[in-house]
Amino acid sequence: MNPIICPWEQERPFIIAELGTGHGGDRARARELINAAAESGADCVKFQMVYAEEILHPKTGTVRLPGGDIALFERFRDLELPPDFYAEMKEKAEKQGLFFLCTPFGPRSAGELRGLAPGAVKIASPELNYSALLELVGAWDLPVFLSTGISLLADIEAALGFFPREKVCLLHCVTSYPAPPEDYNLRLIPNLSAVFGCAAGLSDHSMDACLVPALASALGARVIEKHFCLSRSDPGLDDPIALPPGDFSRMARRISSVSDARRSLVPPGPAFRGIPARLLGELYREWGKGRVEEVLGSGVKVLAPSEKANYLTTRRSLHAMRDIQAGETMGKGMIGVLRSEKKLKPGLPPSFEALVSGRKARRFIPGGQGIGWDDI
Repeated sequence: MNPIICPWEQERPFIIAELGTGHGGDRARARELINAAAESGADCVKFQMVYAEEILHPKTGTVRLPGGDIALFERFRDLELPPDFYAEMKEKAEKQGLFFLCTPFGPRSAGELRGLAPGAVKIASPELNYSALLELVGAWDLPVFLSTGISLLADIEAALGFFPREKVCLLHCVTSYPAPPEDYNLRLIPNLSAVFGCAAGLSDHSMDACLVPALASALGARVIEKHFCLSRSDPGLDDPIALPPGDFSRMARRISSVSDARRSLVPPGPAFRGIPARLLGELYREWGKGRVEEVLGSGVKVLAPSEKANYLTTRRSLHAMRDIQAGETMGKGMIGVLRSEKKLKPGLPPSFEALVSGRKARRFIPGGQGIGWDDI
């Protein structure tokens, strides 16, 4: 394993192969993915520790993903695995010289992940406002990767309040599958680092192997994360937008070459937040000035067009775990901090959970629906 305190403290960008749940619970397939990621230039493999009830309500319904309409709660249920699965994969990854990373989605998965003694933790974009989870993970005093898709500057500032900033790497992200390259606004990466005083990188959901990652590397991204698969025709949730080994290898080489070029050209003095003119000219010639500038964007933090409509529904909010009758006091087990997705109405932000608990319902709240001010 990398002996440094924070994984992103190395010369070249730290490259994460996001395996997610693409293994489908098959241990042999998971080991094959780890082997392939190691051979393809990854520094790290990342898993997702899924328990459906920590993420969604059973009434969530179907969600449209690149592979088609998915009954998401049932699909997540099928992907629930015992802690020893992740322990085995952590051991396998470290034997391959890879850093093991995993995303928890709630208190149960976080507790089980903590038992594996991870070297760092990844928080996904939809959980950036899950204050109870952030508080729990923050107490571990570990390096943390925070994805910032579907977020505003105020959301990022609130999340950073749970962690020492020197142990955080913000991952600029567009929470759309696939994400259009022109939505990426990559100049935001150095701006996030400057504004918040922490490392910054990229979590990329675009389809192209090199365009977005190479430009992020040119801007000095400390981390680049990309979904990894054996084949885009495989049945994993994210496989249709992931990179197979050949494309991932090509990406890793391009990231390294651009990073090396940048370091050779960056002027001395205060931290340089742009792309050196010579390197920028080379990138213009490779992809065209218009295309490069379209992907680099303004550097102003706004919701990307492809994710804007999902701001309230993909992030966490308060939901009724069962039918709550008018006049009933809302107590333990009745309120969940969940993603709404497309079918259910979102509720109040998770930070209001303590305020809502113990209040009486003003009216009937159907199980699964978000709990709003009018309900208490």
